[in-house]
Amino acid sequence: MAVKISLAGDLGSGKSTVGKLLAEKFGAQMYSTGTIQRELAAKMNMTTLELNKYSETHPEVDDMIDDGLRALNEKDVSVVIDSRMAWHFVPSSFSVYMSADPAVAAARIMNAGRESEPFKSLDEAVRSIAERRQSEQARYMHLYGVDIKDLKNYDFVIDTSDISPETVAGRIAEAYLKSGKAAK
Repeated sequence: MAVKISLAGDLGSGKSTVGKLLAEKFGAQMYSTGTIQRELAAKMNMTTLELNKYSETHPEVDDMIDDGLRALNEKDVSVVIDSRMAWHFVPSSFSVYMSADPAVAAARIMNAGRESEPFKSLDEAVRSIAERRQSEQARYMHLYGVDIKDLKNYDFVIDTSDISPETVAGRIAEAYLKSGKAAK
């Protein structure tokens, strides 16, 4: 049976970093809708916030990303998925919600130096991230009738604010292995 772990959560909570660690630990592929979104934003000469706002009136953007997620549910492939909607589209996955303090998350995103997320100050980053999150939450509620912030949607919840990515990955791996969704 394939390993399937989905990582959702706050922007800047470390999903990409932790996802890579988990993929390595379990010999799984990494699938990141965040990377797909940032690449799409760059191609369209937009920031990620601008792409989110554009997506509010152009559902084809979400359709493209969501179709890739839906396909993962049926595939017998070991994968760690970095996506706010994977818990919904890949219900066979062990779903994790990673939270982070807004200032910690903003600093992480600024330090990542992503071209599609250019911020001049920590305050600007905190505001932009909150606005992007609000846009996503409203869009997913409208499109799918789901609240991505409802922690009942997830098998495991962890606050990543004050612990290392290695510790986060270790705790997620331990919870996954104890779960009924662990590969046998």
